[in-house]
Amino acid sequence: MRTIIGVDIGTSVTKAVAFDEGGGALASASRRSRLEMLPGGRVEQDLDDVVSGVGDVVREVAAKLGRLPESVALTGQGDGLWLRDSGGRTVRPAISWMDARASDLVTRWLTDGTIGTAYAHTGSGMFPGCHGPLLNWLQEHEPESLDRAAVAGYCVDAVAQRLTGQVCLDASDATLPFLDPRTRRYAPEALAACGVAERAGLLPTPAAPGTVLALHGHGARLLGLPEGLPVVAGPYDLPACAIGSGVREVGDGVLILGTTLASQVLTDRVDLDPLAEPAGMWLCTPAPDRWLRAMPAMVGTAALEWVLALVGATTADVDALLVDSPPGARGVRAFPFLSEAGERAPFVEPSAQGRLDGLSLATGRADAVRAVCEAIGYAARHCLDAAGLSGTLALCGGGTRSLTWARLIADVLGRPVRIPLEEQVGALGVVSVARASLTPGYEAPPGRHQVVDPREDVRALYEDGYERYRAELATARTAWGGSRAAGRTPRAPLSTPPVLLFMT
Repeated sequence: MRTIIGVDIGTSVTKAVAFDEGGGALASASRRSRLEMLPGGRVEQDLDDVVSGVGDVVREVAAKLGRLPESVALTGQGDGLWLRDSGGRTVRPAISWMDARASDLVTRWLTDGTIGTAYAHTGSGMFPGCHGPLLNWLQEHEPESLDRAAVAGYCVDAVAQRLTGQVCLDASDATLPFLDPRTRRYAPEALAACGVAERAGLLPTPAAPGTVLALHGHGARLLGLPEGLPVVAGPYDLPACAIGSGVREVGDGVLILGTTLASQVLTDRVDLDPLAEPAGMWLCTPAPDRWLRAMPAMVGTAALEWVLALVGATTADVDALLVDSPPGARGVRAFPFLSEAGERAPFVEPSAQGRLDGLSLATGRADAVRAVCEAIGYAARHCLDAAGLSGTLALCGGGTRSLTWARLIADVLGRPVRIPLEEQVGALGVVSVARASLTPGYEAPPGRHQVVDPREDVRALYEDGYERYRAELATARTAWGGSRAAGRTPRAPLSTPPVLLFMT
């Protein structure tokens, strides 16, 4: 049986799953990674810790299998900045996509047109945790790190270099923010707009689709596998999840209900409209004539975890809490923009902040939880509208463990959602890419899934709720923009009294 181990190197957890040729999971393992949350909104990771975690989970899965896999396939978190020297050693800790140190810079670039200029050549917006602002920030505050670096890459290619000795960057990772997705080449205009043209040599040329690497001696010892074993690196987790969840036809989409709330729609064209709002990106896929229009919002399940902690509950309580509050949450409304870096899709606003409205002494903790879950649904619908969803929609990610929340999402979106029965769709997706790279002509089998339909009796309520959400968001964006223009960071609208109410 030809088995491939898929490794998904997430922001906080690294997972490995062995799949057979039919896409069935045979064995799995996971390990938590360390995130360093530092002052000033800085978020960093240690590449050595991440690589060690990859070794741990692959060894565990291989031991459970009791036989050698055919290959190892890597996917994982995108964006951020993983600087290395020519030997793959870090010159400083990796900067996470969650990092907010460049928020003021992005705010200025939004105002002076820098982001719009780059967007016209790449179709990619920018946010504080992507290469453009991070490279500029380091050039201003930490140029010695860039001077010591040979590669300005991402998580997946950093791990792959440690395992194989080769720099192999998937075009999906390279997309944001400098790549012209139509040519798969970096746009000099975008580099110049960000003021980092002289650092272009740090950016690896995207690898050709179907590229296969091989474990070198150190990588083989780390994974406990034979030297020379094939390794496939990428695509990164967003497109890997689209592939693994069965997005096949133009117009079909996937919503990842995970730490990031990521919406993607498959398309056969790239429209670099200079007048469009500079948000999201056009992700390259392994097929040269297909792209994913992606709108990855900053916060998904993290917003739910925040409100659960606020009311003294856990994820085990989600279903019961959603049942205890009716659709509409008894008038409580929320914005889910809780990242310190603001929001990046379907609009870019470093000053965006979350809030809870409509509170009273009659408000219960279940109402607060439902309001946040509904707000995440509205944000997802906004992203999917912007991405151009016209076909079927898959729903995956950790949030789907709650079927009640998945049904709420279907209700808010007003459309059926397909939930893959295989939970680790990112690992499954990159394994499918690896099989196609190793076996020309390979086609992934259709995945198994369950369908959750929206309820007709709440359709009107959520249509009205979505219109109100968009209207209130438009008003809030005007206020955030005014604060940005005045050089002020808006205060969080969530005040102390609601916290005391919920905690009692």
